[in-house]
Amino acid sequence: MTTVVAFILMFGVLVSIHEWGHLIFAKRAGMLVREFAIGFGPKIISFTKNETLYTIRLIPAGGYVRVAGDDPEIVELKPGHHVALDFNKDGKVSQIIVNNKSKHPNARTIEVEKVDLDHRLYIEGYELDDEDTKLHFDVDLKAMFIVDEQETQIAPFDRQFASKSVGQRGMQLFAGPMMNFVLAIFIFLLLGMIQGVPSEEAQMGEVQPESPAEEAGLQENDVIMQIGDQSISTWEQFTDIVREHPGEELDLVISRDDVEQELTVVPAEVEDVNEQGDPIQIGQIGVLPTYEKDILGTLAFGFETTYETSKLILTNLVMLVTGQLSIDVLSGPVGIYDATNQVVQSGFTNFLMWTAMLSINLGIINLVPLPALDGGRLMFVGLEAVRGKPIAPEKEGVFHFVGFALLMLLMIVVTWNDIQRLFL
Repeated sequence: MTTVVAFILMFGVLVSIHEWGHLIFAKRAGMLVREFAIGFGPKIISFTKNETLYTIRLIPAGGYVRVAGDDPEIVELKPGHHVALDFNKDGKVSQIIVNNKSKHPNARTIEVEKVDLDHRLYIEGYELDDEDTKLHFDVDLKAMFIVDEQETQIAPFDRQFASKSVGQRGMQLFAGPMMNFVLAIFIFLLLGMIQGVPSEEAQMGEVQPESPAEEAGLQENDVIMQIGDQSISTWEQFTDIVREHPGEELDLVISRDDVEQELTVVPAEVEDVNEQGDPIQIGQIGVLPTYEKDILGTLAFGFETTYETSKLILTNLVMLVTGQLSIDVLSGPVGIYDATNQVVQSGFTNFLMWTAMLSINLGIINLVPLPALDGGRLMFVGLEAVRGKPIAPEKEGVFHFVGFALLMLLMIVVTWNDIQRLFL
């Protein structure tokens, strides 16, 4: 149950902060945001505030912000349609009732002849019992379509995604991944304040129970002075040598309470992969570095750890694309849940670290120029900036539709691999 709650909270935070970035910059640009959704599928919870419908949906596989004009509008009014009109106190159309007109007896029913709800905001037509008198009605900026008793606000062109500048649209698309990096930096800063930042000195922090380090007699605060004939001055030097000698005896010279001692440790053999994606054995002895509290160090830790984690994820992504890593290394929701379960058991700070790493991963993946992702849509905005005119919406729509189908197929394959690893 702890893992389930942790996973739901983690998923909710990662998706919410991503979509919140899209939402804020859409509203700052004057776009009409129709829906802010966490999850997909049927609605579980929904409410409307400041023109936007906020929903939590059943399937926890992402989220979205739906901006007017970004997707096809729900209602397209054409000449010949019969609609009922309701008016506000200024005499402008406030409701356009598409069906179930009998439920609105005070509304005025007309047959539409001309309509412009993008620029000039008017409807012209005839009452059903008087086809000789053309009527002209101005439409309110925030008029509502009523379909099956559900309201949908109209979107004049200046409230639509396409009406905004290349910079505004690009920023609205980039803001989601950007907020994932901001979240990661915040979490790493929080970790730095809670537990301090890792010391560069080769000094032992926590020694894991029943680990090679404990069996060798290493204790917290021991300082590694020498391994074999090589002098040690940093934690990185120490861990590099340990990693390179799995299963081999290492002779250590340590300083404990300013007294030098000699110990021998045999690193455990642990499976890992090299830069080419091939399986290798590395050494681990089961110790953590010491941590120190330092304001400037904490600030540096937040940004540097985000940078280093981003670089590692990008390196693995390039290796995956070039075939150096197999698709089998990818994990979907099932694999992430299993990994989260293991992390939760190891403590709250490790869970925070895991959340930050997943946030960076989400940000990077969304910036990849693939169809249906933020990166794919940013690519089209970039092409428009270069060409001086947009790509035809129909072509872009086909590109994203095909890409989305392929991404769903990839998700199925990855989920099946996760299930095989866990249960088969």
